[in-house]
Parts: sequence; C-alpha cells; structure tokens
Amino acid sequence: MIALYRSGHSLLHRTPAGWKLLGLLVGAVTLTLLPRTVWTAAIAFASVAALFIVGGIGVGAWARQLWTLKWIIVLLAGTQTIFLGWELATANTVRVVAVVMLAALVTFTTPAEETIDVLQRVLGPFRKFGVDPWRVAFTVQLTIAVIPVISGMAARIREAQIARGVRLGPRAIVTLLVMALRHADDMADSLTSRGIA
Repeated sequence: MIALYRSGHSLLHRTPAGWKLLGLLVGAVTLTLLPRTVWTAAIAFASVAALFIVGGIGVGAWARQLWTLKWIIVLLAGTQTIFLGWELATANTVRVVAVVMLAALVTFTTPAEETIDVLQRVLGPFRKFGVDPWRVAFTVQLTIAVIPVISGMAARIREAQIARGVRLGPRAIVTLLVMALRHADDMADSLTSRGIA
C-alpha cells in the first residue's frame, strides 16, 4: 500500500485520527447543505488551502493534489455547465473538489494504522451482523491509497499520447483499465503473500 502519510509536528498531525475523520464528515455534510453559490464554494476552497498550510503540508502539495484532479474537474464542470449553467456548475465542482482535498489532507496528516484503528472501533458494533471491522477499515484505507496511483496512471497515458501526437479517445480508457487491473492483480498477489487476503 502506498504511504500517503507525511510525518510532521503540526496541530493537525497531533490531532487524534477520530477527530479528523469526524471533521471530514462534518465538513462534507456542511458543504452539501450550504447554499450553492460561487462565493460559498470559494470560501470552502480557500479554507481547505489554509488547512494545508496549518497542517504543514504546504501550498506545493496542495497544488500537486489539485493537479491530479484536473480531469475530474474538467468532467464535472463540463457536464454540469451544459445542464445547469456555468455558475451552478462552478459552485458544485469547487465544493466536490474541496471535499476531496480535505480527505487528502486527512490522509497526509494521519498514519494509516490510526485510521484503521478508528474505523475498527466505529464498526465494532456491526460485528454481531457478520461484519469484519478490520477488513472493512483496511479496504477503505486501501481505496484511498489507490486513488493517486490511478491518477498517476492517467497522467502517464496522457503524456505518452501527447508525445506521440495521438488524440485522446476510447483507447486511453482501455489502456487505463488494463493498467489498473494489472496493478490490482499485483496488489492482490502482494496481500495474499502476506496472508492478508
């Protein structure tokens, strides 16, 4: 599993994982309930950027994380502009990106083990229904860790196509799917060899 955690001594690093996950939940719900205006979205976006600085992650990491979301931003903004108009599309896209960036900040400032421990405690009561809290927590953490890997693959495919002068098309999606499945196989073999899967 790729380690997204970046060691540090900031206030966010010292905050318990449970509080950070609760903050992420509250932030996501709040952004969903707030009025859908460009100004509200801009304030939320700026607040997340400020949290990156407070967390000691820095503006550079914030910009790189934002860059990895560029195609998601284009897709969200483009499709919504057609049906909702540019203002509402901008507000919705910025809010979604703010939540994703907030989730990235939590992973940057929280060791994977702490996240898994918190999720295990939260899911503990569901054990009576046959739920394995450790497996669910591990799956969630693994999913979060794989997102930047897939983004990196997409970026490499685009760069290769630009270098060859090839237009983006369905082939890019097929190539990304093949690379993702191959990565999933490698990850499954690695987990199996460790007795996890």
